[in-house]
Amino acid sequence: MADQSKGRIRGTGNRRKPPTARRRAATLAAWSAAGLVLVGGSGLGWVYVKLNGNIQGVDISSRLGSDRPDDVDNGSMDILVLGSDSRAGANGEYGRDEGGARSDTAMIVHIYEGRQKAAVVSVPRDTLIDRPRCTDSRGDSVPGERRAMFNTAYEVGGPACAVKTVEKISGIRMDHYIEVDFTGFKKLVDELGGVDVTTTEAIKDSKSHLDLEPGTHTLGGEEALGLVRTRKAVGNGSDLGRIQLQQAFIKALIQQVKDVGVFSNPKKLYDLADTATKAITPDSELDSVQELIGFANGLKGLGAEDVQMITMPVDYDKRDPNRVAPLEKQGQQVWAALRNDLPIPASATKGTADGQAKGIVE
Repeated sequence: MADQSKGRIRGTGNRRKPPTARRRAATLAAWSAAGLVLVGGSGLGWVYVKLNGNIQGVDISSRLGSDRPDDVDNGSMDILVLGSDSRAGANGEYGRDEGGARSDTAMIVHIYEGRQKAAVVSVPRDTLIDRPRCTDSRGDSVPGERRAMFNTAYEVGGPACAVKTVEKISGIRMDHYIEVDFTGFKKLVDELGGVDVTTTEAIKDSKSHLDLEPGTHTLGGEEALGLVRTRKAVGNGSDLGRIQLQQAFIKALIQQVKDVGVFSNPKKLYDLADTATKAITPDSELDSVQELIGFANGLKGLGAEDVQMITMPVDYDKRDPNRVAPLEKQGQQVWAALRNDLPIPASATKGTADGQAKGIVE
């Protein structure tokens, strides 16, 4: 496919090598949680009390049942990170509240044994899947559906249904779940002081209200949200191009955390942890400062160059070209690699729709 991009973006800052390349860059919350490590080490009891009061967890374990993939004990960890597009409350400025939300950003984050490397697999929201029967947040049974869009899992069944759907697709048991919304994302970026990106061409998108000329920019929360929501102005206008913008932004974000010295600045660290614990909704096994500290301790050493990012192997659906369908052979390469705690092979992304869209980001 010819390069149809209107803009390219790359993070700036001192790197050993530049990052290579989804509506929300939700994994910001996971990396921001690393700030809790040093905060916890301060020994200030009031810090724990305040931060614990910020955290609103969600119990999904009781709704997942026993029909789940085996819990492989190989030292790795798998987390489903979702970005919710709810228009309720402060998010109403981004559209009408229709009483529901979808997971327009979904990333499976695999932390390798030793916590020195990570892999992130983005799941396109328009992927057609066979959604399993699940239990929603009220305890009601939700029937399964064939050829359902992936992001309907969260819409009809909430977090537990999203986790169950991901586990059915991948055959990998999710150890944890983290969710962040529009407003939380903006506040996290603003608390960080913005994120530096460089665009080599103009990016103008009336839907996301983004208007960037070529050059280097420090994006505040509103502009950063606009960037990761941009779709029509990049690539062929599909969600695949937007995913690439999101992945590039996350890598720039990880680098920015290191460049501004968050981990060596106690006040910045506390402020970021305070904002992050208000912004995220974790599962009930991560809904305390102590539990987040243990989780975050495995993330604080990761740099942008240590994170492999891909899009789940898909191709355009033969019956509906506005949707994508999983590629079984390449997908199995991805899931087998992660189940065995191995790097994702390059062959897994060859011949995919995402591979045809390369060139949107640098």
